[in-house]
Amino acid sequence: MIETKKNLKNDEQLTAEDYERLLNQYHVSSQELKAGSLIRGRVVKKTSTHVLLDIGHKTEGAISIEDFRHPEDFETVKVGDEIEAILEKSRPEDGYFILSKRKADILRALDHLEQVYNSDGWVTGTIKARVKNGFTVDVGLDAFLPEAHADLRPVKNPDSLLGQNLKFKILKFSRREEDVVLSRKLLLQDEREKRKRRVFSRLVKGGTVKGKVKSLTNFGAFIDLGGVEGLLHVSDLSWGKVNHPSEVLQVGQEIEVMVLDFNENEEKISLGLKQLTPDPWLTVDQKYPVGTKVTGKVTSLTDFGAFVELEKGVEGLIHVSDLTWSKKMVHPKKVLQVGQEVTVQVLEINKESRRISLGLKQATPHPLELFAQKYNPGSRLKGRVTSLTDFGAFVQVDKDIEGLVHISDISWEKIKHPSEKLKVGAEIEVVLLKVDLEKQKVSLGIKQLQGDIWEDFFERQKVGDILKVKIVRIADFGVFVEIMPGIEGVVFNSELDENRIENPAEVFKIGEERMAKIIKLNPEARKISLSFRQAQADLQKKEFQKYLEGQSERLTLGDLLREQFKNLSGKANSKKEGES
Repeated sequence: MIETKKNLKNDEQLTAEDYERLLNQYHVSSQELKAGSLIRGRVVKKTSTHVLLDIGHKTEGAISIEDFRHPEDFETVKVGDEIEAILEKSRPEDGYFILSKRKADILRALDHLEQVYNSDGWVTGTIKARVKNGFTVDVGLDAFLPEAHADLRPVKNPDSLLGQNLKFKILKFSRREEDVVLSRKLLLQDEREKRKRRVFSRLVKGGTVKGKVKSLTNFGAFIDLGGVEGLLHVSDLSWGKVNHPSEVLQVGQEIEVMVLDFNENEEKISLGLKQLTPDPWLTVDQKYPVGTKVTGKVTSLTDFGAFVELEKGVEGLIHVSDLTWSKKMVHPKKVLQVGQEVTVQVLEINKESRRISLGLKQATPHPLELFAQKYNPGSRLKGRVTSLTDFGAFVQVDKDIEGLVHISDISWEKIKHPSEKLKVGAEIEVVLLKVDLEKQKVSLGIKQLQGDIWEDFFERQKVGDILKVKIVRIADFGVFVEIMPGIEGVVFNSELDENRIENPAEVFKIGEERMAKIIKLNPEARKISLSFRQAQADLQKKEFQKYLEGQSERLTLGDLLREQFKNLSGKANSKKEGES
């Protein structure tokens, strides 16, 4: 216990006259009260460490600051307030009674808690601190709240409960041991059951109710109908496509919904929002006949196309193949933007599956038609090589217009692959050969820029001409020779040599150069037949003729015959030696 002389500040100590008066009154007052008595007094004086009460006797009572359960309670006490306290004992030497407000508070709290416990009521308390397996709750005295009884579901963040003033049921009560165990879970269960009965009593299938959006998930929204939650599935939010409920609702929003179904035993309520408005798909074929052009707004873009809202609740799909007239697939993000207004053509409607196919390119003229009006065959164009294949090169010559340069039209020279002459990304000049609107094809040429070398060849050369050629391919029936870049001919087996050759590959090699005589020309088919054998014979004749012209006039006919016979004998002997 404390002593007034030691604890009161100098400027707040009782005067000598007050002290003497209290001491004189003590002997009379102290015999009228007993320790443990509950008394009520009025505050007559407050110091920094005590509160003095007029308890109706000559002697006043003193309550120490430490006897207040909460420091703020001491701070709010003022002169004139009435306070209940328990008489602890008197101090004759100091001349006042020692009172305990704490014990009086506990006594009153026990009375209240006992009454609540017996009547199965509820009590209000503040969660003070976390302890092992639970919490300490101030209900006038410290009570225990098991963690399992803190809420209906396990508490994910127990610290969030600290400082909260909540209602509790009393699980256990012992006045003698001052032991109190609380449960918030039981109270919440009782309240939920009451709300459940109240909510379900006013539900009617097809009827409407008002509620507040409690939470949003990927599959829908939970609506608080007054203590009981119903599910508004994402498919029942709108007649149109909704990717996430947040596109339509926000937490805390008050809305009116239709009751689609409910089960009180399972505590399930299915709600609908779109059902409050007419289904636009019932008349969609009348509003948007196939073939008509309509204006809509792009709502979303995917890898396979773009969704366009024609009206609230009605969306159609522009497939990626119907975005542009270009044969090359283009990602929708490169053509459209979300929120953009576009004019599209209705291609197909399926009311049962609620699908509308739309075309963006169909709402505009085909670029190839405009291209054909702008350019005629023979026009020279500039373009960029977009891709190479085994059969040719694709060249972009206008926006959304690609043409094919077939491998045979790249060069007059024979090539095995377009990459020998072209590179992707290269800027080149081409000649427009043909536009096929039906097949939507554009044929281009590069070699045509140089003119037709075949026509030039057939104008310059004739049957009987002897040319120097190079063997480029060998077949079973003969060999193909290059006369000049882009011009080839064939030498059949019968024209290879004076001696019969069954397998040309055993005698000739690719890249070998020889003299050949043109023996047949076919300008229409652009085919040329040549002969090694005849060229060799003609060249020998020319050499022989030249030899004769260079001999002396004294040379007799007999000499010439003998020389010719000698040459023939020499060839025969050489042939025999080769056969041996």
